[in-house]
Amino acid sequence: MEFWRILRRRKGALILFAFGGAVIGYLCTLAQKPIYQARTSIEIVGLNDNFLNTKQVKPVAETGSSSETADLQTQIRILLSESLLGRVLEKLKKENALDVDRQLPWLARGLRAWRRAFHMEEPPRDRPGDELKNAQKEVTVRTTGLSRILEIGVDSADPRMAANFANTLAGEFISQTLEARRKSTDETSRWLNRQLEDMRVKLERSEDRLQAYARQSGLIFTTEQVSASEDELGRLQRNLSAAQADRIARQSRYEISLASPPETLPDVLNDESLRDYRAKLTELRRQIAELDATHTPEHPKMMRIQAQLAPIWSALERERADILKRIENEYEESRRKVMMITNAYSERARQAGAESEKVIKYHILKREVDSNRQLYDTMLQQLKQSDIAAAMRASNVRVIDRASIPALPYKPDALLSSGLGLLAGVFLGIAFIVLRQRADRSLQQPGDALLYLKLPELGVIPSGAGSAVRRLGRIRARLRSGGHVDDRVELITWQQKPSLISESFRSALLSIQFSSQSDRETQVLVVTSAEPLEGKSTVASNLGIAIAETGKQVLLVDADLRKPKLHDIFGVTNEQGLSDFLRNHNDGMDGLIRETKIPGLFILTSGVVAGLSANLLHGSRMSELLRRLRVEFTMILIDTPPMLQLPDSRLMGRLADQVILVVRCGKTSRDAALAAKQRFSEDGTAILGAILNDWNPTSSPYGYHNSTYKSFSKHYASRSAGAG
Repeated sequence: MEFWRILRRRKGALILFAFGGAVIGYLCTLAQKPIYQARTSIEIVGLNDNFLNTKQVKPVAETGSSSETADLQTQIRILLSESLLGRVLEKLKKENALDVDRQLPWLARGLRAWRRAFHMEEPPRDRPGDELKNAQKEVTVRTTGLSRILEIGVDSADPRMAANFANTLAGEFISQTLEARRKSTDETSRWLNRQLEDMRVKLERSEDRLQAYARQSGLIFTTEQVSASEDELGRLQRNLSAAQADRIARQSRYEISLASPPETLPDVLNDESLRDYRAKLTELRRQIAELDATHTPEHPKMMRIQAQLAPIWSALERERADILKRIENEYEESRRKVMMITNAYSERARQAGAESEKVIKYHILKREVDSNRQLYDTMLQQLKQSDIAAAMRASNVRVIDRASIPALPYKPDALLSSGLGLLAGVFLGIAFIVLRQRADRSLQQPGDALLYLKLPELGVIPSGAGSAVRRLGRIRARLRSGGHVDDRVELITWQQKPSLISESFRSALLSIQFSSQSDRETQVLVVTSAEPLEGKSTVASNLGIAIAETGKQVLLVDADLRKPKLHDIFGVTNEQGLSDFLRNHNDGMDGLIRETKIPGLFILTSGVVAGLSANLLHGSRMSELLRRLRVEFTMILIDTPPMLQLPDSRLMGRLADQVILVVRCGKTSRDAALAAKQRFSEDGTAILGAILNDWNPTSSPYGYHNSTYKSFSKHYASRSAGAG
């Protein structure tokens, strides 16, 4: 919003920059030669590289990448190649396409008229051959989005030449593609014919060598790849592996039977007959246990059961022994079987080793025959397919839109150039306005004192020069005084009471009173500024008037002993004043303090200015004077010279209660105001606050200040008119 308000206040400069940029942009187009652009679009269809399996016999691929984007980029490079553009150039020369109409369109004639009006030289006309070479250099090819469509653009000073060149380029590109494909297919067919004849001879020779070696070595093969010896050896190897696995399992059972108790062996535990014997033994033992409780061992029943127990136990022991013997016999059988198969395998291995060299050589000859036969069949099939492909003339490029003769040049674009110039002018104007605003380090608006100086803003005094309020106030005062009025801004609070400026001074007085109530009692105030011509005397006199209006006794002291001004403002003589009291050593003040025409307002002028009158402020008489004045007056305002150039303000600030710093809008710099504040701080002088003087709401960076000021101005103007 701050930048927007700055630009709105400087809209005239911004409009000037924008208009200048647009004019410059348009004038730049007048010196340029009009260029026409013709466009044609073609579609690149993906090729079936493996059509009739021709891809397998081509020494090179159609494209270097499987990416469609890479394929399109390859086609673009071919369209821009020198060989293709050279073909287009030669064809256009043969067709006499250079004899084109040289009549310029109406826009070109208009631009030529503008050049003549501004006394600008006409651009040199190209010869026909030069225009064609320039068109050759100005060819552009680009893709259209994610499609397979390429757009070809040709720039030329002649519109018909641009269209002819674009259409011819598309046609020659299609012709070159077909020629390259036909040439590649013919070369492939010729190469296949030569290779096929050589391969047939190699196949016949390799088959003859294989048959002759098989008869000579006496080899017998059960299949095409395995001989009888190798087949028998493989069978024995499989049987030996199975026998060894069985022997290991049976040996494990046998060793477990030797190392473990018989009743813990799995064979014993799982045997059905042993399980029956153990069940019978358990039953007999149960019966013995039952009878043992009531009968003696000699009882017939006990003896009968004991007699049954012995045979069953003997049978159980015999069955266990049989199981252990069976495990031993099975292990011995498997061991002997492994030995027999091992002997047979060793014998067959010796026989196969004797035939291995013959078999290896036979297989080498057999693989050579197989590879030659496979290669011969493949090449024969590819030759037939290549002959079919050579008879076909298919193109993967088709023209979508032919180029037409452009009616208007596409550059220079006067509208675009003017728009760009306008935009550049706007940006330059914004940069100029903002930099100029930022380079101005003066205090410019309400709130700057608090923002940059960290001082309370006691009041904002608007500028009254030329305002409707002041004009109406002067008319009313002139009517009351019979045609004569002393119209001074220093007395505006008294002369134009119902005015915005007067109310501003009264508002500042209220801020001073509220600020004084929050701190120690303030009776003596020094009004000063950082630099000259910032309105401190105006502020002091109007504040004095505003205080006097409240019914208090106010004294204005003109402590500027170099350039006094208060006596001129209030129309009193300056024959005696502050300098006389400070110079004399008597205590009399008769005639020094005079009453003004404003009730309750008194003034102590500076007195006659001498060469070193300002040095009188360094003595003790000034502090003595202030002690006496505090008793007689409610408020004392001391007008002092600028404090950065002269030390008087700093001296008076130490004697007074507080200091009011007056800053002028658009004139007082931040650095000067900060330096003044810093010096007062170093001196230990309390600063009550700052008053912004001569503020012009119409030039404020914030628009609401201006609208508020206008509404209040209308209000006070109507009041002044009613009072008149």
